[in-house]
Amino acid sequence: MLDFSVILGLLLQLWWLLPIVSVILFFKSPAGKGIVGEGLLNFVINIALGKKKYQLLKNVTLPTEDGTTQIDHIIASQYGIFVIETKNMRGWIFGSEHQKVWTQNVYGKKYTFQNPLHQNYKHVKTLQKLLKFDDDKFFSVVVFVGESTFKTAMPSNVVYPLGLLSFIKSHQTVAFTQREMWRIVEEIEDAQLAKGFKMNREHVQNLKARAEHTPRRPTVKREFKKNLYCPRCGNELIARTARRGDNIGSEFYGCSSYPRCKFTRNI
Repeated sequence: MLDFSVILGLLLQLWWLLPIVSVILFFKSPAGKGIVGEGLLNFVINIALGKKKYQLLKNVTLPTEDGTTQIDHIIASQYGIFVIETKNMRGWIFGSEHQKVWTQNVYGKKYTFQNPLHQNYKHVKTLQKLLKFDDDKFFSVVVFVGESTFKTAMPSNVVYPLGLLSFIKSHQTVAFTQREMWRIVEEIEDAQLAKGFKMNREHVQNLKARAEHTPRRPTVKREFKKNLYCPRCGNELIARTARRGDNIGSEFYGCSSYPRCKFTRNI
């Protein structure tokens, strides 16, 4: 029988292995694989694409008529606006473009989830209403991170992280100038609701309320004012909240055709 002091001595000599083993076990877990997938996704967006022609916005919450909607990633580029929904899932994935629900099979257990393409459709339409561009300027993409395998043929806009790079690079028709791209980023940042625990909690409440057919209004008011029009272009004025500068947090009227028209008026 080994002496306890000998065992203790061996453990003390090998203590440095414990954090290494812990890290290996973590990254072999579903949560760890999800983090690796997210990291790969961020690498594709931030490094492989380049920031001169592509700008990334993450976790954007926008007000809608029935509450709020949360968009995982938006890439504003000179070639269009890519609206990205991410899914951290494992197992086999079954689905098609027009199916209402898809299926996840994990070790023989089946689970259903909403078609992420349908889910992302609302995100695209919310952005389209905000920015007032035609359909052909927006591209919906669903990216699966984590350890999952497609078991049915997927549309070209349902990809793994590395497939996202190929999908985005396949669109090379210039739609915006670099200045217009920056204006798009600025308008989205101006319209998005403040990030943080309170906003996330309210978004969850909005989702529950929507499911119960009792819509909630977002905290930040963004209502069109009837009979209040822009003196420059004639479009309606909209109530906004300043997100930057000396007047941060204060409300003002801004033209609904922004960034084409930058007229503002104090409330």
